Amino acid sequence: MNPKGQPGQPACPFVLGLAHPEPRPAIFATVNQTSPALVAQNAVRRLPRAALILLSLAYVLPGFLGRTPWKAFDIEAFGFMLQLARPEAGTAVSWLHPTLLGQADTNLALLPMWLGAIFIRLAPLGSEAFAARLPFMAMLGLTLAATWYAVYGLARSDAAQPVAFAFGGEARPADYARTLADGGLLALLACLGLARISHEITPALSQLCFTAMLFCGLATLPRRRTLSLTAIGCGMLGLTLSGAPALALLLGAGGSLIRAAAVPNRSERRLNMFELGLLALLCLLSITLAGALDLWRWRVVPHTLPDLQIFGRLLLWFTWPAGPLAMWSLWRWRYQLARGWQLPHIGLPFWFMAVTVGCTWLTGRSDRSLLTALPAIAALAAFALPTLRRSLGALIDWFTLLFFSACALIIWGVWISMETGFPQQPAKNVARAAPEFVHGFSPGLFITALLATLVWCAVVRWRTGRHQPAIWKTLVLPAAGATLCWLLLMTLWLPLLNHGRSYQPLVQKIQAITGPVPCMQYAGLNTAQGAGLMYHGQLRLQKAGKPTDDCAWLIMDSDHLSSLGTGIRQMGWTEFTRVNRPTDDFEIMVLYKPTRD
Repeated sequence: MNPKGQPGQPACPFVLGLAHPEPRPAIFATVNQTSPALVAQNAVRRLPRAALILLSLAYVLPGFLGRTPWKAFDIEAFGFMLQLARPEAGTAVSWLHPTLLGQADTNLALLPMWLGAIFIRLAPLGSEAFAARLPFMAMLGLTLAATWYAVYGLARSDAAQPVAFAFGGEARPADYARTLADGGLLALLACLGLARISHEITPALSQLCFTAMLFCGLATLPRRRTLSLTAIGCGMLGLTLSGAPALALLLGAGGSLIRAAAVPNRSERRLNMFELGLLALLCLLSITLAGALDLWRWRVVPHTLPDLQIFGRLLLWFTWPAGPLAMWSLWRWRYQLARGWQLPHIGLPFWFMAVTVGCTWLTGRSDRSLLTALPAIAALAAFALPTLRRSLGALIDWFTLLFFSACALIIWGVWISMETGFPQQPAKNVARAAPEFVHGFSPGLFITALLATLVWCAVVRWRTGRHQPAIWKTLVLPAAGATLCWLLLMTLWLPLLNHGRSYQPLVQKIQAITGPVPCMQYAGLNTAQGAGLMYHGQLRLQKAGKPTDDCAWLIMDSDHLSSLGTGIRQMGWTEFTRVNRPTDDFEIMVLYKPTRD
């Protein structure tokens, strides 16, 4: 054995814990003894940048391109943006208090509405839905980038480094941090709960983006002070204007305290008074802004013991596989977690995860609230990678391979059945679940899905073959599999999903009865239904009143028929017919015509 050791070769286990060739302060010697990471230089291979970027694009773009606004949160948010961007003639709109059908936004999220409305106003007629998605597409991409840089910044700290080998060969800090950052991004892409909600133009995505920016700013603060403070400011103010001022204050204040108390690296120094004052000023500014715009809302929901079991199941599937890996990471780094207030690589993501998961529990167990926990959970999952046993990594690989391959086969099988009629049962099931749906072949969507499937086969072949070790390899199949299934859904099943989750089929059925009318009166509609009629039917909606020549139809949700029906008839309306959404027998619209004398 070479006593000096060779780069890329791990030292023998029996020499671990001897004197490090490069002396460190006493506190880092203590930390290094409790570090569970044993990583050699040959295990920190860099994931090719082109592959990582293409994987991110394959995840971000499907779901934003080619689909119609879906019910109910997506179309509702789009309706508010459309009202701000292109109000009806003679109608006054307030950018500080936006309304739709006379109802205010319950989320109190101004910034995402402003962004969508600005892009709609700049877009040509007919492209409003795509234009509204552009800033949200950028926010999802920014979330992925912020998570990568956050993990990289945390992994560069001395306390996060693996155990130093006595004769060299341990992973170099920059290479180790880059490898963990790649793993953190793969963990985020693999989360099952991220796909659908992150592709909707709702406040949930903007809250996710600004949480990731705040997390990234605090994680990288010692090294890139100007950019980090900018990211912290944007994150806190963005969260406040996205309807989460309490979350912004808790994450910002707690994270700032952890960063202020952190033991600096050898090449760094503690935060100075100016930086601490600036962080405090940002917290104060968020509080003031939320108060000035009346954004504070306390919605604490009481729970019972059975709710805890339901919440546990939500946590498991929504965060899979990053959630279990994060729990494993907390266990393996438990000796450093006890001093997490001084060691940000564990304390900071743990604080973000605890606050976001706690807020989700206290505000009603919504999966949209849980979305903001994913960047921190992905960061903790990245720190689990250097501590995984080979058997556990193999179990994750085989489970992922079987699960996502089976999902891909089901998606392809249903599509083939709709296309060819064989086998018959899947096509019959689709016809039963989505009546009136007419399947059509799209060459572009088919080719995209086929290429993605071939890439998945190549990834599986690479992962099951012989190759050099890399600690991020355990998360390659989960990230690629989640991306594959999401892309297949958004290509092969896109027309079917548009038919099932859009208001367009319902509006088409209504227009087949009423003809091309410019105006329609309404009663008892929710904001999602109103937005669907306004966008798909190009209708001007007017609150219910007496019939007029230019507004001779009235529409109402059947759920309000018992409470509003009598008053509608007294205004001079008579029920004409009822129309239901093709995929929902319980959502029925009642059409009225003027009563004849």
